[in-house]
Amino acid sequence: MIDPRAASAAIEAANSRVTETLPFSDKTDFTDAERGFIGALDPGVVTGPDGKVLWDNDSYSFLDEECPPTVNPSLWRQSRLVAKQGLFAVTDSIYQIRGLDLSNMTLIEGESGIIVIDPLISRETAAAGLALYREHRGDRPVVAVIYTHSHIDHFGGVKGVTTDDDVAAGRCVIFAPTGFVEHAVEENVYAGTAMARRAAYMYGAALPRGPRGGVGAGLGQTTSTGTPTLISPTVSISKTGHTETIDGVRIEFQMTPGTEAPSEMNFYFPDFRALCMAENATHNLHNLLTLRGALVRDPHVWSAYLTESINRYASRSDVVFASHHWPTWGTERLTEFMSLQRDLYGYLHDQTLRRINQGWTGLEIAESIELPTALAQAWHTHGYYGSVSHNVKAIYQRYMGWFDGNPAHLWEHPPVESAKRHVEFMGGSAEVLRKARESYEGGDFRWVAQVVNYVIFAEPDNAEAKTLQADTFEQLGYGAENGTWRNFYLTGAYELRNGSVGTPTVAAAPDITAALSVKQVFDAVSLRVDGVSAANSHIVIDWNITDENIVHRTELSNGVLIHFDVEGGSADAGSVDATFSLSRLDLLGVLLGGADLGAEIANGSITVAGDPAKLAELAGHLDEPDPNFAIVTPT
Repeated sequence: MIDPRAASAAIEAANSRVTETLPFSDKTDFTDAERGFIGALDPGVVTGPDGKVLWDNDSYSFLDEECPPTVNPSLWRQSRLVAKQGLFAVTDSIYQIRGLDLSNMTLIEGESGIIVIDPLISRETAAAGLALYREHRGDRPVVAVIYTHSHIDHFGGVKGVTTDDDVAAGRCVIFAPTGFVEHAVEENVYAGTAMARRAAYMYGAALPRGPRGGVGAGLGQTTSTGTPTLISPTVSISKTGHTETIDGVRIEFQMTPGTEAPSEMNFYFPDFRALCMAENATHNLHNLLTLRGALVRDPHVWSAYLTESINRYASRSDVVFASHHWPTWGTERLTEFMSLQRDLYGYLHDQTLRRINQGWTGLEIAESIELPTALAQAWHTHGYYGSVSHNVKAIYQRYMGWFDGNPAHLWEHPPVESAKRHVEFMGGSAEVLRKARESYEGGDFRWVAQVVNYVIFAEPDNAEAKTLQADTFEQLGYGAENGTWRNFYLTGAYELRNGSVGTPTVAAAPDITAALSVKQVFDAVSLRVDGVSAANSHIVIDWNITDENIVHRTELSNGVLIHFDVEGGSADAGSVDATFSLSRLDLLGVLLGGADLGAEIANGSITVAGDPAKLAELAGHLDEPDPNFAIVTPT
């Protein structure tokens, strides 16, 4: 493995200036992050059954040292706070596990058992967190799980705290906002391969830990690499003001769809004067569009829901906590915290729209926008995870799309062809690299990254260009306040030097795939059709889903797989090439799980009428997704 370079003089000077412009003497966050500490997992490492390390919080122990020149001091401060690991008391009945995954797991003590909020990403880290709680608080049963929203770091570890059997028997109830399953499985399946590959960059899970490598992602340190699981909710919450009493604990829910997730909710504990803000108010500026890819979020409704939270609950609360970071105590302090969070998203939305209507492009707005002093000086508004720059571009995208209105940008060449022409116009790769090295020495790393990228895409085997680009990405990473920007830059540098890291985490895990509805199964299959290959094929198959009493028809024509329920179970049967009768899980196995159709027919699990070879013909037109596709090189 090739070692990273040191910080350049330009980056060292820029990082030094950060210490002069921000209130580093304010230690309030450190007091809050340490408040209520009970005990830590020692060692802070979680392994799988085979001994493989799935989480290693101890690898961040270097953060106890002084900030080096290779890390933005503001990000170093945030990472020190986020890396604090253990069991913490929020109130007499509310406890949090922090530092055992990207997210927090919260445990509410009821009359006889505990309610678990957001059981992390992996079964193994969630189980370790629950064991830590029980070590200090006793072996209470888990009587309920609440998913605040549909992102995997808030449900993936559910089978580490409860079981399918306990849920089926009613011993554990699972609550989630309406639409949870639909959004959870679609995000991890439809574009899951691409998102997971880019998440390797965003969270830096494969980066070596250290001052020249991974220091954290701002929202949490990184993602665990254990087993993601899912148990579908047994109760869906759909209305603000809905109340439940779970094991003697009263909870009032606030629906916040379209904020940090398409399906999300906050909730209030009146008996504890405590407010859970899910992921809608954390100690950083969040993403409006994640760098891994996602649907663009709506900062306007995000800000509006925060106003509703303040008006409904702030004056009745003594503490506000979330599924990341640390709580804020005191009615006045938490009201100010939530108000600044509200104003942050509202300001970015309104000022971006103001500039859009003056003819500015997203790139221009992102370069010029400045936060008011009150927002810029509050630590929890800083862009450790989302950034002002890429959030402004997301707002532009939400309202205006990818096109900035300039006809010159309407039909540009794709990256490789564009790169070849750029390099030729610039006098060839040797001349581009000569000038780029001068810009590198001058500290203009943004420009170096842009022009050297042309050389790499024009000449993928140019080792000199890859080395210079890796050096450049490292400097940009060292200067980034945003944890995900740092991880993107440093992972790009790592891959240029050492080869692909692939996809360390699993998106479409078996439990998540198993939650797909019949419609979603065929949606997922339709996204894999090679349109050119299938253009002249016409295949009609009926799928009799025996355990759901429906018949779903697929029709491949003109390179498109359309599908729909057949009303009444049969229609125009003469046009069908084959009919397969099977359960939903067998459908999943055959279409997405690699099950042997012939064996399933032979053992009677699946029956078929018509020509079974038509399914093989359909499968022949399906592409396989690539979890290791290139990012910083063309191939």
